[in-house]
Amino acid sequence: MGEVCRAEHIAVGSEILLGQIANGHARTISLELAKHGLFLYYHTAVGDNLERIIDAFATASRRTNVVIVTGGLGPTNDDLTKEALASYLDRPLHLSEAALQTLEAFFQRYKRPMPASNRKQAMCIEGGELLPNPNGTAPGQYVAAGGVHYFLLPGPPREMLPMLRDEVVPRLKALFPGEQTLVSRVLHFCGIGESAVDEQIADLTAMTNPTVAPLAGEGEMLLRITASDVSEEAARARIAPVEARLRSQFGRFLYGTDDDTLESVVGGALRERGQTLSLAESCTGGLIASLITSVPGASAYFAGGTVVYQNETKIKLLGVQSRTLDEHGAVSEQTAKEMAEGVRAACASSYGLSVTGIAGPSGGTPEKPVGLVYGAIAGPAGTRVYQMQFKGSRDQIRLRTAKMMLWRLWETLVQP
Repeated sequence: MGEVCRAEHIAVGSEILLGQIANGHARTISLELAKHGLFLYYHTAVGDNLERIIDAFATASRRTNVVIVTGGLGPTNDDLTKEALASYLDRPLHLSEAALQTLEAFFQRYKRPMPASNRKQAMCIEGGELLPNPNGTAPGQYVAAGGVHYFLLPGPPREMLPMLRDEVVPRLKALFPGEQTLVSRVLHFCGIGESAVDEQIADLTAMTNPTVAPLAGEGEMLLRITASDVSEEAARARIAPVEARLRSQFGRFLYGTDDDTLESVVGGALRERGQTLSLAESCTGGLIASLITSVPGASAYFAGGTVVYQNETKIKLLGVQSRTLDEHGAVSEQTAKEMAEGVRAACASSYGLSVTGIAGPSGGTPEKPVGLVYGAIAGPAGTRVYQMQFKGSRDQIRLRTAKMMLWRLWETLVQP
């Protein structure tokens, strides 16, 4: 095997460091390179400062052989990426007549005069190759120097991504023909903690090909299995026995793979069975309904729902007994049960799901602390109530509640 691709992505833009925009290019470039078995070793973000961008090039050039830069190719004074690379390589910038003609044609198409400042975008580093940008005014550039391959791409995603796929990846595959195909499989679990899984798969997480690694997931747990081999088929063959073992050990908690979500698998299960769902939410404030309806076609199985915060609303809309609220309180097993049964009856749905709890940060007591939640599912086989205790912020408690109850519903549907 020849030289291995060791790439670094540099995102240029002070707005990234200020937190005004997310560095979405980091994920996009990581996914695209991994898809082709090309290895990205580092992510860097740097502001619109000439000296710091030069330093970023210097650091990247010492430790990698491919540098992909996004941003800083515009017409303004703080667009400095080309200038920084030209300075670092000690190469002059020349006006490219071909690039200038493309720029002028771009403005002519929209019947607008080209500002003089845009001529800057037609400057090319000596020895570099212009990369066409069919969706914007800033052409990219490819420069090879000192064993390092530099790719300069514009910042707007609709411009950057097509150029990455059409210009950068093909060149990298030609430069590093010995690279293997990298394939990942993500398994989604709920109802079980990461530590409980880790204890039982220490031998798997110690492997090198395939690798098994936990991924961060709020209210659920994800395991990513990644393998590399000469082909996608061979890589998937490496993954298969590992996935089979994980399914055998934790199948009860495994609800989906790859792009599955709790709301999508719940929706699929309801649709397959010709059944419907209604919701009565208190502490989640409509979050479960929002998740359910984020799936296209949810109207086929989502009958409707209500957000019931005040006790009077629980009584009027859901038929919760005032005696139940007086004796047990709004956050109780009994209230959750009557809420689920009430919304099921009101919407004439196959299942009614309810949640009531204390999301915090205030409102808790020693008997009913913050994070205490009751959820209930009323269905053809009766009603089941779940008591849950969560930690975290208000938003975390609400999201964890929503996901846990969706998982309980999925469990009810597929594992009755």
